[in-house]
Amino acid sequence: MKTTVDKLSDTRVKLTVNVPFAELDKEIDQAYAAIAQQVSIPGFRKGKAPRQLIDARFGRGPILEQVVNDMLPTRYEQAVNENELKVIGQPDVDISKIEDNDFVEFTAEVDVRPEFEVPDFAELSVTVPATEITEEDVDKALEDLAERFGELKDTKRKLKTGDYAIVDITAEIDGTKVDEASTEGLSYRIGDDDLIQGLDTALRGLKSGEDAEFTSEIQTGDHKGEEATIKVHVDQTKERKLPELDDEFAQMASEFDTIEELRESTKAQVEESKKSEQAASIRDEVLKAALAKTSFELPASIVDEQVHCQLHQVLGQLAHDEKALAQLLEAQGTSREEFDKDVRKQSEESVRTQLFLDALAEQEQPEVSQQELTDHILFTAQSYGMDPNQFVQQLQSNGQIANLFADVRRGKALAAAICRVDAKDKEGNKVDVEQYFGEVEEEDTPSESE
Repeated sequence: MKTTVDKLSDTRVKLTVNVPFAELDKEIDQAYAAIAQQVSIPGFRKGKAPRQLIDARFGRGPILEQVVNDMLPTRYEQAVNENELKVIGQPDVDISKIEDNDFVEFTAEVDVRPEFEVPDFAELSVTVPATEITEEDVDKALEDLAERFGELKDTKRKLKTGDYAIVDITAEIDGTKVDEASTEGLSYRIGDDDLIQGLDTALRGLKSGEDAEFTSEIQTGDHKGEEATIKVHVDQTKERKLPELDDEFAQMASEFDTIEELRESTKAQVEESKKSEQAASIRDEVLKAALAKTSFELPASIVDEQVHCQLHQVLGQLAHDEKALAQLLEAQGTSREEFDKDVRKQSEESVRTQLFLDALAEQEQPEVSQQELTDHILFTAQSYGMDPNQFVQQLQSNGQIANLFADVRRGKALAAAICRVDAKDKEGNKVDVEQYFGEVEEEDTPSESE
């Protein structure tokens, strides 16, 4: 077999593969055997008809077609391996020439990973948030917990930030009501989200039964961007009463008997949360710094495929209703053009990151154990809310196990590289990155004699 490689760009090549018939004996035997089993020829049992008779009855066309179909996958893979190509995506294959009893020639255009140099991670330095916690942090966490057990109660006082109001809102333009910007019986928490610009300001200081009027810009619908008169009537005012942070609350909200025990547990949780945030920040900042030192062209077809997948996923959640997507984007204050631009940018960043991590994994050569792969599969299945066994079956049927293996390999490679990075927190303290990304050594199991 002879192969030539033509570089079409930094990310795409064209393989030309010439396979002599002398190397296709196995495929030719399989083709005749398969066709002999499919046809009935008088005087011969199924599968026993001689080749000459098959050729005479059906010609060489079906045989050559079967041979080509059988040999393409293996010869393509052989050509890729012999030329040490780092292919990504599926090839565009074309049978360029068949000379019976002489050779078969085909071409395959395919995207390849661009060549670039992975930066020295030992030369990278990042600054990340500190993990120090304050009593205020613990207080805030306990208050958030108390919020979950709070009760809404009617109040007669003036509204303030954090209070709830049941309101009727009427929007008018030149005296005509704008239905899509009007509503009745809306429960609204002041300060959570300025549903209509100026609404929070208008509600603060009002009591139940009172009204306010202000002007604001319509955010959605046919009148988007137009100035309107907004009339708001307060039907009810409510405040959230929080339980006292005492032993009784600790017993109600946790497994602890005293508020001191709950506070210590909460403090430990906040510390762990801060550490998780710091670890995630280290990973993100290191990857950002490494990518900033690396420049390479992206395979256009791979980016296009990623864009298609993202759009398909979004539309799938909307029953593939383009009109529903347009309405959603309008409600978010954006356009389809801006949305498509953002999707492409995200896709480019995703492809760039994956290609970089593939090159890093090739350099680091991390080993992935069966247990690590199993743990990753279980974690991924859980994130999708799927039964692990069903998830594995789906992966196997779609040939996706290798993709999850590659994910684990990329993650291990990045973790190993991060351990060489100089990291400091924003207070100037050196961060021990190995506590997050270093290999965990398994404890030796004591022998029976011990």
